[in-house]
Amino acid sequence: MEPTELRRAVEAARATASALGLKVDDVSVVHDSDRVALRLLPCDVLARVAPSRHLADAAFEVEVAHRLTEVDAPVAELDPRVAPRVQVRDGFALSLWTYYEPVGPEIAPADYADVLARHHAALRRIDVDAPHVTDRVAVALDGVDDPERSPELSAADRRFLHDTLGGLSAGISADRARDQLLHGEPHPGNLLGTRRGPLFVDLATCCRGPVEFDLAHGPEEAAAHYAGADPALVHRCRALNWALFSAWRWRRDDQMPDRDHWRAEGLDRVRAALDRR
Repeated sequence: MEPTELRRAVEAARATASALGLKVDDVSVVHDSDRVALRLLPCDVLARVAPSRHLADAAFEVEVAHRLTEVDAPVAELDPRVAPRVQVRDGFALSLWTYYEPVGPEIAPADYADVLARHHAALRRIDVDAPHVTDRVAVALDGVDDPERSPELSAADRRFLHDTLGGLSAGISADRARDQLLHGEPHPGNLLGTRRGPLFVDLATCCRGPVEFDLAHGPEEAAAHYAGADPALVHRCRALNWALFSAWRWRRDDQMPDRDHWRAEGLDRVRAALDRR
C-alpha cells in the first residue's frame, strides 16, 4: 500500500480491534502488498486489511476458514474472541485471525504432500459455492486479450499466453469426475510452520478442480508422495499456474513488488514448464 493508505489501514485495524474489546498498544506490519497483514499486540491478533473493494473476497475467506475449522482442517483459524465475520471501517475490510509464531525448518516435500492431502480431505467435508479453476483462467484470459488492461504485453507474448491458457484449461476441464474443493494457491509461502504443525493460510483462492492443480503449486518432489496423483496432470497444471501468474503480472494495475522482474521471469517459467511437460 501507499504510505498514507498503510497508515489508515493500521489505524482502522487498531480502532476495530479496540472496539471489539481487544487491547492494542502496538502494531507491526507482517506483510504489505495491495492488502496488508498486521500483528496487533498485546492481544496478539493478525489483522488482514484490504480496501473495501475486496470485501466479497474477504467475506468468502472468512466463511471458508470458519467451515474448515469446524472439520479440523490444517488451516489458520480466525480469532475465537470475536464473531467470524468481516469488519468494515474507514474504507477497509478487516478480518481478525489467530497469530502463529513461525517455527521449525522448511517443510519437506513429503510433509507438504501429507498436510495437503489432509487439507483436501477436510475440503471434501464442507460445501461452499466456489468457482472452477477454469473460471479463474477465463478471468486471466480477459486481461490478456484486452490491450487496454495489459498494454505493455507484446503481440507475440499475448498470443503465447492466450494459447497456453486456453489450451491447458481445455485439457484440465475435459474430465471433471475427480474435481473437488481446492485451496487454490497452496504454494509454500501459504503454508506456515507452527507449533500446531503446518497450517495453510490465504483461503480466499478456494476453487474447484483436480487435486493436481493444488499439487502443482508445491515442491516438485511432493507429487510422488501424494497417493493417486497423476504426474502428467501435475505437469500440465504447473504450466497453467505459471501462465496464470504471468497473466496477472502483465495487468496494468498489478501491484506485485518487483513486477518488471516477475513479468519476464513468469514467461520464462511458463516456457520451462511446457518444455518439461
